[in-house]
Amino acid sequence: MTRQTPRIALIGECMIELQHRADGSLHQSFGGDTLNTAVYLRRELGDTGSVDYVTALGDDSFSDAMCAQWAQEGVGLGMVQRLPGRLPGLYCIQTDAKGERKFLYWRNEAAVRDCFTTPAAEPILAALPGYDVVYFSGITLAVLGEVGRRHLLRALVDTRRRGGKVVFDNNYRPRLWASVEAARAAYHQVMADVDIALLTEDDERALFGYADSEQVFAAYPTLAEVVLKRGAQACLIRCDGERFAVPALKVETVVDTTAAGDSFSAAYLASRLKGGAPEAAALAGHRLASRVIQVPGALIPG
Repeated sequence: MTRQTPRIALIGECMIELQHRADGSLHQSFGGDTLNTAVYLRRELGDTGSVDYVTALGDDSFSDAMCAQWAQEGVGLGMVQRLPGRLPGLYCIQTDAKGERKFLYWRNEAAVRDCFTTPAAEPILAALPGYDVVYFSGITLAVLGEVGRRHLLRALVDTRRRGGKVVFDNNYRPRLWASVEAARAAYHQVMADVDIALLTEDDERALFGYADSEQVFAAYPTLAEVVLKRGAQACLIRCDGERFAVPALKVETVVDTTAAGDSFSAAYLASRLKGGAPEAAALAGHRLASRVIQVPGALIPG
């Protein structure tokens, strides 16, 4: 995984985020699984790599503000489409006394749904295989739709053919899919072209019905690197035939678990890209995630 100065493209959706506070007020910011990972990855890499975000936004003030925030974080905007008359999606986070969150979404007409279906997407799709790493998630698969997924799959095949690595985070959200069967088919289709799978065990159980971690590992015999995220339990890794278990860090007060997995993935990938061993990368992931869950919202101050 070591590269001199790797170029990473992360594909997905950023939405307007509303945090529902205990006093009934709403705090507005921005977030989305792969965008969260892009920001944290950029922070973790520092000057050792570049990060571009691939998405579609509208031409509204919220989309302007998103781009300004990403640019401030050092995330590249060259792969962001701006679609006239469209808007980004919106979601609201509600958290309980234990910090567990519930999401409410307004995203059916979000611009990202046409990310790979417009004429302007053609040069973006052509550029993706030139990256050292292409990263996407199960949410990416859902919001792109059937046509967008076909275009993405071709780009993934070309990326690997040119020597790039494909990284997949399984983030499964049932409400984004017409059926569990449709989701399973889409996941199976892309997994053949993945190099590193960052899997949340609960999502694997929900989507495929696997009973335990051993069934998850057994489901992906050809993958060189599988990382199984298990919340407060130890992270399990299979890499080049070796197995590792890396305990999570204990956090006394959990405020908001939003982006815990996204931040873990960012720190893990950054460490691997800088030459770190899987165990060291998982520990870096735990460290960052433990900080993130002690602060409200997806993105903590840099």
